[in-house]
Amino acid sequence: MVAVAAGTFTVVTSEMLPVGLLTPIGDSLGVSEGMAGLTLTVTGLVGAFSAPLVTSAVGRVDRRVVLCFLMMLLAAANALAAWSPNFAVMMVARVLIGVGMGGVWSLAGSLGGRLVRATSVGPATSTIFGGVALASVLGVPAGAYIGELAGWREAFLAVAGLALVVTVAMAVLLPPLPAEKAVALGGVMRLFHNSQVVTGLAVVALLVTGHFAAYTYVRPVLENVSGVQTSLVGTLLLVYGIAGVVGNFAVGALVGRSVRGVLLVITLALAASVLLVPLLGLSLAGAAILLVVWGLAYGGVSVSTQTWLALAAPQAREGATSLFVGVFNGAIALGAFLGGRMADGFGTRSVLWLGGALAVGALLVTARGRIPSPSAAATD
Repeated sequence: MVAVAAGTFTVVTSEMLPVGLLTPIGDSLGVSEGMAGLTLTVTGLVGAFSAPLVTSAVGRVDRRVVLCFLMMLLAAANALAAWSPNFAVMMVARVLIGVGMGGVWSLAGSLGGRLVRATSVGPATSTIFGGVALASVLGVPAGAYIGELAGWREAFLAVAGLALVVTVAMAVLLPPLPAEKAVALGGVMRLFHNSQVVTGLAVVALLVTGHFAAYTYVRPVLENVSGVQTSLVGTLLLVYGIAGVVGNFAVGALVGRSVRGVLLVITLALAASVLLVPLLGLSLAGAAILLVVWGLAYGGVSVSTQTWLALAAPQAREGATSLFVGVFNGAIALGAFLGGRMADGFGTRSVLWLGGALAVGALLVTARGRIPSPSAAATD
C-alpha cells in the first residue's frame, strides 16, 4: 500500500514539478512564463486522455507489471526533460510523463481493496490518494528548493531517480495483481449517465481548473504581486505544502460524515484565499497567511472528491477512478493554459481573479448538485 502511495506521489510530483520552476525553465529555454506553463498543460491534457485509455488497453495484464513499466517510463521521461536542449524536446518529455502519470494514477486508485483486509479499505484508499494530495502540496516546494540550490534540470533528475526507486519497491513489495476483469472503454463512458458522478466530476473540473489557473503562476504572483524575494519563494511554498498535508488528513477524518459539508468548506476557503491575495496578500505576512488557508483547502480536494465518486459508483470504482483522473488532469491542463493566457494578456493579478471565480462556481455546484450519501451506495 505504501509502495503504491509512493507511486502516486511520484507521478503527480512529476506532473506539477514545473510550477515552482517556471521562471528558470523559461529563461533557460528562451520562452515566456506563459509559454513555459504549457509544460504543465500538455502533461495534464495527455494524462486526461491516457487515464481511461490505459485502463482499457492493459486488459487483464497483471497490474504490478503495468505499474512497474509505467514508472520506468516516467523515470526515462523525467531524465529526458532534464537533458532537454530546447522547448520542443521538453514538450516531448512532458507528453511521456503525461502517459505514465495518467496510467499509474488511474490503476493505483482502485487497489486499496486488494492490498488490505475489507475492514481497512477506507484508510488504505485514503493513504493511496494521500500520495496525490501530498504531491500536490509538497512536490512543488520540493522542486523549487532543489531548483534554487542546484538548478531546474537537477530537480527533474531527482524525480527520475525517485521513480526508479519506487519501481524497485513496487516490484519487490507488491503481490501479483491480476486484473479482476477487463475494463471496457464503453463501460467507463456509461458512468456519465449517473447524475451523481457527473455532479462530482463538475466540481472536480471547476475546483482544479481554478486552482491551477492561479497556482501554476504562484511564483510570479508571489514575486510581482506580494513583493516576496525570490529566495523566500521556496519557504512560502513549503508552508503551503505543510498546510496542505494537514488539510488532507483533516478532510480524510471528516469526509465520511458529510461529503457536501466538507466540500462546501473547501470551495469557500479556496475561493476566498485566492481572491484576497491582490487585496490582503501584498506583504510577506499577508501572503503567508493566505497560502496557509489555500493549502488547507486544496489539500482536501483529492480525498473528498474521490470519496464522492466512490460512493456514487461503488460497483465501478476502477472506471470511476479513471474518469476522475481524466477530468482532474484535463482540468490541470485547462487551468494552466487559461492562467497562461491571462498572465500574458492581462498581467499576473488576473490569474487570481480567474481562479477565484471558478472556485465560486464549484461552490455553487456543490451546494445545488446531487451528492451521494456516505451511509449508502448511490444508485441512479
